[in-house]
Amino acid sequence: MTSASELVYMSAKQVAEYLDLNEKKVYAMANDRVLPATKITGKWLFPKVLIDRWVMDSCHSGMLTDRLLITGSDDPLLSMLVARLMAQVGSRELISYSATGSRLGLELLAKGYADVCTLHWGSMEDRNIRHPALLKGYNNHQQWIMVHGYSRQQGLIMRADMHHRCQEEDKVVNLPWRWVSRQGGAGSQQHLEHWLLKQGARLDQLNVVLTAYSERELAGYIARGDADIGFGCQSVALESGLSFVPLIKESFDFVMPQSIYFRRQLQQLFTMLASGHSRQMAALLGGYDLTDCGKLLWSAS
Repeated sequence: MTSASELVYMSAKQVAEYLDLNEKKVYAMANDRVLPATKITGKWLFPKVLIDRWVMDSCHSGMLTDRLLITGSDDPLLSMLVARLMAQVGSRELISYSATGSRLGLELLAKGYADVCTLHWGSMEDRNIRHPALLKGYNNHQQWIMVHGYSRQQGLIMRADMHHRCQEEDKVVNLPWRWVSRQGGAGSQQHLEHWLLKQGARLDQLNVVLTAYSERELAGYIARGDADIGFGCQSVALESGLSFVPLIKESFDFVMPQSIYFRRQLQQLFTMLASGHSRQMAALLGGYDLTDCGKLLWSAS
């Protein structure tokens, strides 16, 4: 008989015996993506090395793991900080940031494919309502907490020669300009649609010619002349040499399982974010306010 230490893949029954759990509970945790598993021809298989790692993460609040996977909303400041943090740790660890948009990031977090998700779904005034309401729509949200990162200026991005025609919001939507939108589920797209609603307009009234999957892609289209206007953050507009009309001060926040909060790499990131150098970097990029960065905003419990 093969001992547990010799197994490469385990069945649900073997995992139940190994972890001293009810077999039905093992199936439920696999379906909810809590336990690492794969289904082949209708049968669940559990890689033992990942089960052991999952147990280690659970026992030590993730402090012994050697990687941190961040997903969700796109942000230039966060990209720069992650790059600097990776330069510090070298090849000993992995800190990865994949900008997918708020909703897809939360789906990946709920399935256990990411450790942290960033999002910007509401203004500073309404984020305490809009952000928790969004989180509660995902599996495993009962295990999550939300920590404040910083606030950003969000608004209209356009070339300098068009700036003077964007001062009256209600007239912008009627101009025959070529718009670049963001993908569905992105926070910037949510802000655009909410702003249009305030103007008594709809997205299908705009002349949308392109869809961008990141803030920098959107700015690139406008800077090259492939589109005329879009909705994004101030720092991206400035780094691309574009003009900007601020419309919303939004909250850019971090969501994670409670155990991940104490992971070493995340604490290093928050420490870096609170440093004077990061505040100088944020001021240089433009449109950021790092007040209350690292403050706990929400817990499901």
